[in-house]
Amino acid sequence: MTTNSSPAAAIMLNPGRRGLLRLMGLACAVALPLAAAPALANEGFDPNSKKSVNVDRTDLALRGYDPVAYFTLGKPTPGLASIVATHEGARYQFATAAHRDAFVAQPAKYTPAFGGFCAMGAVMEKKLDGDPTLWRIVDNKLYLNVGAPAQKRWLEDVPGNISKATANWSRISNEAPSSL
Repeated sequence: MTTNSSPAAAIMLNPGRRGLLRLMGLACAVALPLAAAPALANEGFDPNSKKSVNVDRTDLALRGYDPVAYFTLGKPTPGLASIVATHEGARYQFATAAHRDAFVAQPAKYTPAFGGFCAMGAVMEKKLDGDPTLWRIVDNKLYLNVGAPAQKRWLEDVPGNISKATANWSRISNEAPSSL
């Protein structure tokens, strides 16, 4: 018999009334942000779009954040509507013209993984709205997540999760989020 020492496993083995309540809370803490956050986080998110890049209904990517700033400034930085470039049908905004020029020269370097959809969502074969303020750069690639619980779960096994998400992405990249 194998023993799982996780809190959730302990609760499931001997739930009792208190344990069941904690288990329900744990399930809600994981499932609710993953399922509900996309609709709440970005009203422009289109659950019926089959695009492989996460854009709002005006084709704006990253909710207007500058994709180059993550690499040069080390933080999410809103772009300006007056400094833009288009790549693969998505419109990106930039904080400076130099950032735009760097992006135009090497868009693959700066576009987020999984088209800017949630990295943990891709692990679960879902296309969830990526939040530009929940990000990590891993091996020179930008990854976003939908909410803090998803980000925490993704960070538990970054290499394994990137591998799973990459394998799933070829199957789900051109599907509508609502169909997954």
